[in-house]
Amino acid sequence: MAHLLLVLPMEWSLMNMKPIVSCRMLERGASFVKRPSFPDSNASRFTFHERCGVVLLIAFACTGLVACERNPDQAPEAKKAVAADRTGVLHLTSEELARTAIEVAPVARGQLLVPREFPATVQPNQNELADVTTLIRGRVVKVNVDVGQDVKKDAVLAVLNSTDLGVAEGAYLKAIARLHETELAYERARDLYEQKVVSLAELQRREAAMKTAQAESREMQNRLELFGAPRHEIERLEREQTIKADVLLRAPFDSRVIMRNITRGEVVETEQKLFTVADLSDLWVVGSVPEKDVQFIRKDERADVIVSAYPHAIVPGTITYIGDVLDPATRTMRLRVTVLNPDRLLKPEMFATVRVYAALSSDLLTLPLAAVQNGPTGKMVFVQRGTNDFEVRMVKLGEEQGELVTVLDGVSLGEQVVTEGSFVLKSEMERHKIEPAL
Repeated sequence: MAHLLLVLPMEWSLMNMKPIVSCRMLERGASFVKRPSFPDSNASRFTFHERCGVVLLIAFACTGLVACERNPDQAPEAKKAVAADRTGVLHLTSEELARTAIEVAPVARGQLLVPREFPATVQPNQNELADVTTLIRGRVVKVNVDVGQDVKKDAVLAVLNSTDLGVAEGAYLKAIARLHETELAYERARDLYEQKVVSLAELQRREAAMKTAQAESREMQNRLELFGAPRHEIERLEREQTIKADVLLRAPFDSRVIMRNITRGEVVETEQKLFTVADLSDLWVVGSVPEKDVQFIRKDERADVIVSAYPHAIVPGTITYIGDVLDPATRTMRLRVTVLNPDRLLKPEMFATVRVYAALSSDLLTLPLAAVQNGPTGKMVFVQRGTNDFEVRMVKLGEEQGELVTVLDGVSLGEQVVTEGSFVLKSEMERHKIEPAL
């Protein structure tokens, strides 16, 4: 390092007697040289005070030069040393802490529920769904309802006129007439047998004829019931003895007509589906679960349903069925969730998503999501080490659920992490250039 030495050529003005000083930089080893520029005969002209002023001026100049010799990098080195002592720990003064709202929460151990989602479709509840058909061939004479109409139980949906029903009713009238005849014959034979007019064999023959007529009557009645004739219609037929070949198609329960395949005047057969009715107050959501997620599905557990038509609405439901076998083609298991639909917002065949919350291991550590900040190389948290000290810690995170997140590495059970105020601490960390602890 070069040292600064001062060479003072003294030049005196004869007019005002003031010294003029000039400085010259010399290398190490140079000597101090005094070169007077005035004749020795004039030296006596300077007073003692003037000479003292010159000496003081020289002293001040030397002091300035010595100050210039100080290395300008010494102060930053001191600052760097202070920062190095604080690596990984942020210290707040009492005044800074008073101005900052700090809240902490402990690192806890507990069970975290992780959502898993599966594709599904909305289907009618098969227990509340019915296809209305006819039990006898006939011609449609009247249709009372249309698609989308709500109907009550036993409401007449349509009326058919059936020749086959008329024939069956006629046969039933003949059967009950024959039964009445054989019953009277048996009664007469029994009275005559008591009077010893007819033999026991004749009485037994007429009794057998009566029982045969009873069997035929019951057969014709059952046939009418199989054709869909209600009990009160059969009683009317016996009472009025008139044939009405009308077949009434009735609703099996309170429901809504969701399909109609019938028009007036057409002839319908027994294999045709004329109406489909369903109670849409509760529905099934049928989904497909991949083989790897089968372990997380439990019957009677809660599930959430999200449909594409209402993406921000969550419909709660219950898992009511889990498939016993996998589909060999897709390697998925059938899942059924039953949901309530009082407002009829859900429609059959809608696309949906079933969300099931699976429980992970109860040994996982969790901390509030608000405590996590973005660090220089990943996620970090601030761990409280005292009233005013906060350690900056890099962490490895796992699954999130709501306001919690699992932490796999970086913190220990029970450590207090900063939640509210963590962003302010991050700003202070960056301002002081503090590196996180690994």
